[in-house]
Amino acid sequence: MQAQTTAIRLVVPPEAAGLRLDRFLAGAGRGWSRSQVSRWINDGHVARNGGPAKPAQLLQAGDVIEVAPPPVSPSTLVPEAMPLAVLFEDEHMIVINKPPGLVVHPAAGNPAGTLVNALLAHCRDLSGVGGVERPGIVHRLDKDTSGVLVAAKSDAAHRALSLAFRWRTADKRYLAVSYGSFEREEGVVEAPIARHPVERKRMAVVPGGRPARTLYRVREPLRGCTLLECRLVTGRTHQVRVHLAHIGHALVGDPAYSGRQWRAVPDPEAAAACRDFPRQALHAWRLTVAHPASGEVMTFEAPLPEDMERLLAALRSRP
Repeated sequence: MQAQTTAIRLVVPPEAAGLRLDRFLAGAGRGWSRSQVSRWINDGHVARNGGPAKPAQLLQAGDVIEVAPPPVSPSTLVPEAMPLAVLFEDEHMIVINKPPGLVVHPAAGNPAGTLVNALLAHCRDLSGVGGVERPGIVHRLDKDTSGVLVAAKSDAAHRALSLAFRWRTADKRYLAVSYGSFEREEGVVEAPIARHPVERKRMAVVPGGRPARTLYRVREPLRGCTLLECRLVTGRTHQVRVHLAHIGHALVGDPAYSGRQWRAVPDPEAAAACRDFPRQALHAWRLTVAHPASGEVMTFEAPLPEDMERLLAALRSRP
């Protein structure tokens, strides 16, 4: 194990016997993500019983795990001044209303012009725990999903907020426009999610995937569609989009999961509004989370963006 920093020593308790090493470390209450610890293990920053370790190793009670997190590399990201709709900000965190079309962090195909670039210009400094390309980011929204997003401005805040999302104490509510009508006013979708076995850019309900649970409630019946309020109990990639498509109620405008479902909308005017909507009709409306320093439970809300307001107006029944 490389010794860049003082090692953190963990002893595997009996109830963790049989867990994979990467899963054990991600759940150790240190704010580490599974991808992060897998990278550390592969790079030699983790030892098991004094020897080499692998992410998929199954642990036994009493195993001694030593973790020497590598120092955070300096970011090469360029701050870019962009207008931000700030809902809340202090020295610990910033909460913004992300517009649709804005990528959260740099990645292949999006090296600049992201929310992270804008946050670096606005805040001057962000938590480094998220890594070189994702400073301050503790959760994310898809490029074309709008709404509430929180970022950490210190390492301590990053750890606290990351744990709130991992332990599911953060309450995330979305507003979504889906196809079809619902027989019940509320319901639950509980189905495991993983990468699509063939189309790797998509997610799918897959046996053996990661457990995922979405609660939904009908807000308003529309012409051929429904306005839903969704609560994410888990936080899987594309969760709302995949779960609603799985039960036959894909999101209006969703390029990956709705296909040509707009053709089933009986009213021609409403069908045209659905066909022409340029993104998935999904908005992160409300986030409730404990403040990372004070512990005060805070709720942040973002109003619907104009494009979704126009869509709803087109789908409401005419007098």
